[in-house]
Amino acid sequence: MKRQNMLSQMCWVVFVLFLMAGWGQTTYSEESAKFVSIPLGVTGGLREDNISSYLLAPKGSTDFIALDAGTLFAGLRQARILESFEEIELPPDSELMLEGVMMQQYIKAYLISHAHIDHVAGLVLNSPDDGKKDILGIASTIDNIRDHLFNWKVWPNFGDEGEGFQLKKYHYVRLTPGETVPINGTSMKVTPFLLSHSNYTSSAFLIEADGAYMLYFGDTGPDEVEKSDYMQQVWTYVAPLVRHQQLKGIFLEVSYPDERADNQLFGHLTPKWMLKELSVLANLVDSQHPETALRGLKVVVTHIKPSFVRDLPVDEKVLKQLYELNTLNVHFIIPEQGERLEF
Repeated sequence: MKRQNMLSQMCWVVFVLFLMAGWGQTTYSEESAKFVSIPLGVTGGLREDNISSYLLAPKGSTDFIALDAGTLFAGLRQARILESFEEIELPPDSELMLEGVMMQQYIKAYLISHAHIDHVAGLVLNSPDDGKKDILGIASTIDNIRDHLFNWKVWPNFGDEGEGFQLKKYHYVRLTPGETVPINGTSMKVTPFLLSHSNYTSSAFLIEADGAYMLYFGDTGPDEVEKSDYMQQVWTYVAPLVRHQQLKGIFLEVSYPDERADNQLFGHLTPKWMLKELSVLANLVDSQHPETALRGLKVVVTHIKPSFVRDLPVDEKVLKQLYELNTLNVHFIIPEQGERLEF
């Protein structure tokens, strides 16, 4: 019996390693990494110390952007503990801890997908100790931050627009969907896209550096449920980049397991809907062989919502369901707060 249990455990380990490897050989080339990402917050709720925010920089650069800002300081602290800031050297005479140096000097801009509190809480709470930088987003996102957060009612006005005295720590940059603009203080550029998040407008960001790309989605529901074509527009735009292996990775949300009913998604995805959306991309990349069009492409699964229910942890359930449906052979990644990722 003991031997059988040991064999069973070994089989399970081999199976998990097989899954994590992306189901076999990749068609994506194994060239050196182009981007580094450090997740500062990875969940979609409950964990106020670990909600949506991802640092991103070209490999070898110390000029980071933050894709959403639900958690900042707690994520920077965990990244320091895990020694994820390989490029950053703290001057021995620095009065600041590494977290402070990162926030004030090396995070050059915030790109906010939408102004829901789980995507901006860290930005608001850390603003008194932050350094000057830009906040980029579509017009509705910037307007909501200006009017409903930095307004001297909810919080002091750290922006350069809006009610009352403007502290002007942050400069608002309104992005036009489909228009590519440089991100100040970095070598990166961003192209934004609209997304449908139930009755709310969210956005996706395509980040480019030296001919390589990363795609970050804010909260979004599937086109079929949202009665929208916003995701189709994003997939159509990036399909040539996938075809030429210029798209190095995708950050895409799965908020709930597949047990969640479509009428209870509230503008989010499940594993089933993520795979359906990725299948749309695969067919645009190679309609003759969609099953291999995305093989090995790294997809970071964001915004999983923890639960109070005593059951298999939601992230484990989501990963299991994703791989059971993974006929596209993409490489799914469940990120861990503070743990360095390379693409």
